[in-house]
Amino acid sequence: MERKNAWKSYTPTNVKKLEALCEGYKDYLFKGKTEREGTKYMIEKAEAAGYKNLDEYIKAKKKLKAGDKIYAVNMGKTVALFNIGKKSLEEGMNILGAHLDSPRLDVKQNPLYESKELAYLDTHYYGGIKKYQWVTLPLAIHGVVAKTDGTVVDITIGEDDNDPVFCVTDILIHLAQEQMDKKARLAVEGEKLDLLIASRPIRVKASDKDKKDLVKKNVLEILKTKYDIKEEDFISAELEIVPAGKPRDMGIDSSMIIAYGQDDKVCAYTSLIAQLNVTDPEKTSCTLLVDKEEIGSVGATGMQSKFFENCVAEILSLAGYDSNLSLRRCLASSCMLSSDVSAGYDPLYSGCFEAKNAAYLGRGMVFNKFTGSRGKSGSNDANAEYIGKIRGILEKSKVHYQTAELGKVDVGGGGTIAYILSLYGMEVIDCGVAVLNMHAPWEVTSKADIFETEKGYEAFLKEA
Repeated sequence: MERKNAWKSYTPTNVKKLEALCEGYKDYLFKGKTEREGTKYMIEKAEAAGYKNLDEYIKAKKKLKAGDKIYAVNMGKTVALFNIGKKSLEEGMNILGAHLDSPRLDVKQNPLYESKELAYLDTHYYGGIKKYQWVTLPLAIHGVVAKTDGTVVDITIGEDDNDPVFCVTDILIHLAQEQMDKKARLAVEGEKLDLLIASRPIRVKASDKDKKDLVKKNVLEILKTKYDIKEEDFISAELEIVPAGKPRDMGIDSSMIIAYGQDDKVCAYTSLIAQLNVTDPEKTSCTLLVDKEEIGSVGATGMQSKFFENCVAEILSLAGYDSNLSLRRCLASSCMLSSDVSAGYDPLYSGCFEAKNAAYLGRGMVFNKFTGSRGKSGSNDANAEYIGKIRGILEKSKVHYQTAELGKVDVGGGGTIAYILSLYGMEVIDCGVAVLNMHAPWEVTSKADIFETEKGYEAFLKEA
């Protein structure tokens, strides 16, 4: 059952549409490197398409009707979009669910220090990373600093051509004998992923008695001058260290994209576009974009929070439903695609894959009946009937798709938000885009797979 390469079926018109979609995707990748930036980007696109904030409806006690387009935001890091359909909400919704967070380095709350006239920011890595991949790269700082007077300062350093960048250093090969003898997971320690940010000492008078940490003092002076923040403000900051630079076409044929954060921004963006493209749906269409998936979907902005359930309860109330039973019926009757990436087959590491059940670049959107690891532990295992229904929708819409598992049995595994939504009793299956270098600073996807996945998501929202 080998699946066909989607590129072989494309007309010049298809390629033109594909390239337009991917240009928009690259714009999102650059502007939405963090979950806060991604949420802001999604809201701007949704508002331009006619979506209104749910809070406005609640405040005005305005009734919802078919055709209304609503969005809700949670702490600036999670967003849910709803296009109210013609059918009763008790008959359920068609839901796309992706995540906006990606592996990175986070700045600690007491981070700034100087050692031997070099200034550093102390970090703690976020999500599953190979730590050795994050050294000697140009890195940027993104995030916010919340001050005690309530003001919030946006920080982005390293993305403009005139900005400086930063890096985590590594020992030179000439002195690395001990390091090279270590296992890869131990070659670079987590506590050594500190960000080198400065080396110039502040100018002081000869009579000045305090001549310690002059590089650190210079950094603090720059922060005060440029951003009006002081060292104590790091306590209430959220600063993320990510690879600096724009997404790029990859390959001499420009058939791929290389960029930071494609897990899971590739599914978030294609879900957004599908949601915005669907008009007058029969069933209410919903796109849910959440935070914290890379660390277990925990916390107030993760999928395990009550944010989504509360949003649906508010929408049901505004639509004239006034019982908890209506909420339960709506969620249980819903269908969902857990929009997350899959491991792309890499011929250079073929021993990690089972070739018949692997995802290949260029062969369309990928369905994972189950994820988890070693005996399907921790997975959502989709029903055969639901998969059959999805197949029918995709084949009717002429969408290229494939099925896969996340590597060989007992080699590894992984999870998504699918199992959390399945707790409501709704039908859920994982699907998305195949990725090479997943969780590395620079990941690779196929433009064809991005194109087919958006088509598939759109077909699902219309037909499921």
